[in-house]
Amino acid sequence: MSTQAEHAAVRTGAGLIDRSDHGVLEVTGKDRAKFLHAMLSNDVASLTPGQGCAATLLDVHGKVQVLLRVLVLDDRILIITPPDYAAKTNEALDTYLFSEKAYFEDATERYALFLVAGPQAPALVERVAGAVPEARAWSHVAAAVNGVSLRLVRGSGETGEAEIWVIGSAADRDALASAFRAAGAIPIAAATVEVLRIEAGTPAFPHDMGPNVLLPEVPFADLVSQTKGCYIGQEVIVRIRDRGHVNRLLRGLVLEGERVPDAGAAVLAGETEIGKVSSAAWSPALKRPIALALIRRQHADAGTTVSVRTGDAVVPALVSELPFSR
Repeated sequence: MSTQAEHAAVRTGAGLIDRSDHGVLEVTGKDRAKFLHAMLSNDVASLTPGQGCAATLLDVHGKVQVLLRVLVLDDRILIITPPDYAAKTNEALDTYLFSEKAYFEDATERYALFLVAGPQAPALVERVAGAVPEARAWSHVAAAVNGVSLRLVRGSGETGEAEIWVIGSAADRDALASAFRAAGAIPIAAATVEVLRIEAGTPAFPHDMGPNVLLPEVPFADLVSQTKGCYIGQEVIVRIRDRGHVNRLLRGLVLEGERVPDAGAAVLAGETEIGKVSSAAWSPALKRPIALALIRRQHADAGTTVSVRTGDAVVPALVSELPFSR
């Protein structure tokens, strides 16, 4: 199926995205929530079983070391990491463990993860699994498909559509995929997922928000609690909020022509480089190349004219708010 057809399936129906490349950490022990609360940017301590949040692990300078999804169960906490980051996250958190009773296990190989995305996704999942989590992002419920146990998790709209994560056993991966495909979910390739994500203005780790990016440089309202106690990097985040500003902001760019710029392409104001493209794709919705880029704050207002160096050419572009208008 073409990228355009897969894109249409998610924008109008329901698509099935394999997320089994993501990592999974299991955290047990009586201090698990308290420890994670002190480490991560969002509020973990107040979450009850069936709830969750997105959060970041920052360094002391407020820069993003990893983006995480945290799910609280009765007897453990699941942490979903970006691809290839389970072991790194485990190691990073372990360096802060002293006497706390919190035990981390890399359980990636035991899990299968899928994302059902699209306006029809919740109804389709409910038909297949007999349940659907509440609308709050990262809420989750236990369910079963043909006797196969799984957990359904409400996504945060990274594709710009309604989303339900399906978390099951690795041994049941094929059976789960078959059940959702049989119900009408269209398999979606990774390249199409990138298009959907970029159209939605969702920053990805580590491409758009990574170890060289301050958290306030990207949209971060859903990643931070402004009322919790101390966490790593909090002093910088609060100082920027109360007394200053960042010098760069993640913005969208809508380019002229048909050439999609490479990641790392320079964004220019006149002949001066003001930023770099971090992600880019051809948008079927806008029928134009679009990009995410960290650019200097002075040039970040929507409608500002800039240009992007693509190979030997310099292509005009307009700065856009995120998400892109569709």
